[in-house]
Amino acid sequence: MEAIELNEIQSLLPYFLKHKNIWANYDEGADTLYLHFKKPNHADHSEMTDDDIIIRYENNEIIGLTYLHASKRK
Repeated sequence: MEAIELNEIQSLLPYFLKHKNIWANYDEGADTLYLHFKKPNHADHSEMTDDDIIIRYENNEIIGLTYLHASKRK
């Protein structure tokens, strides 16, 4: 595992620990990985980072991440 992948995983650890349950779905056709920290979730705001990750918020709390081009990430 490369260092950049470890850094990404380590940055998500607080959310894994806080929410206890994480749901993941991968859409092969869209090459998109969805991580949900809360179900059901109803995002009221989202933002896209420079590296094509969509962060979804509900009441200013991160409730999910969407990784575009997931299979091409290193």
